[in-house]
Amino acid sequence: MRLRTLAIATAGTALALASTITPAAAAPTGHDGDHDRDRGHYQGRVTAHGGLLLRDSPTRGSRVIRREPHGAIVSIYCRTEGERVDHNHIWYLLTDGTWAWGSARYIETFGRTPHWC
Repeated sequence: MRLRTLAIATAGTALALASTITPAAAAPTGHDGDHDRDRGHYQGRVTAHGGLLLRDSPTRGSRVIRREPHGAIVSIYCRTEGERVDHNHIWYLLTDGTWAWGSARYIETFGRTPHWC
């Protein structure tokens, strides 16, 4: 009985906290008015055969932060326009460990297209 009471109290606190956060998280942002709470729930797979160099800005000339191997699953926060890579000007901001940009030309997304940054 004591454990059940603790579980109900914890759930109530979590619900109260969520209701205070939700209005701020629902403020529209980005190109198409999407909500911040929808961001960061995207994944993709690296398709570059030699691996993908991830950079500190959405250009091929920017500093390389790290490399993801072919087939790696990455978490995508949002998308933006950047330097064209093989006729594709979209870049994804990835959130795996460090924030880094990867060309969408070499990342196959799962499900929905990521929102604009």
